[in-house]
Amino acid sequence: MSAILYPVAMNAEQALAKPTACCARHREAQTAAGKAVVFATDPTGPAFATREAAEEAYRAPLGEGFARVTEQILPGQRVAAVEPTYADGRRWPPPPPAPRTAWRLMVSYWRIATAERPIEAPQARKVRRAGVPLAPETLRKIAGEPLRPVEPQQPLDIGLFERRLPENPNIVVPDE
Repeated sequence: MSAILYPVAMNAEQALAKPTACCARHREAQTAAGKAVVFATDPTGPAFATREAAEEAYRAPLGEGFARVTEQILPGQRVAAVEPTYADGRRWPPPPPAPRTAWRLMVSYWRIATAERPIEAPQARKVRRAGVPLAPETLRKIAGEPLRPVEPQQPLDIGLFERRLPENPNIVVPDE
């Protein structure tokens, strides 16, 4: 099995057009870039009406393995939640019309850190405790980031089906 060589670039467009290098591992990408890098997946290029049209347009990157075509909801549309009605012997009303979608190319690459796009965004709890006033779009961006632990999770002392021996509490044995 061969590893996928991901491009090293500032953004997804550069990853497609002229990457700095192509690397499989984080350490290799960091050495090639000479700066900190993070693995990123970003959309690029125009939207296509069908999957076949998008695959035809991006045949080369799709063959390399670092890109894929995904379906996205077009901007400006809202997907409304449906409330149960319990009317006419039915629990749910007819479904609303499906939102319009388009097919976009998603490029996975090693993104080089820049001043405009740093590697780490601040955690919401640290910003809140510091009392720093934030713009609404900055707050939305921070809230959209995945949660990161404050410290690594410690291994469990004892499992669900284990118990300590009464005569020696330092020994853990499986419980039948």
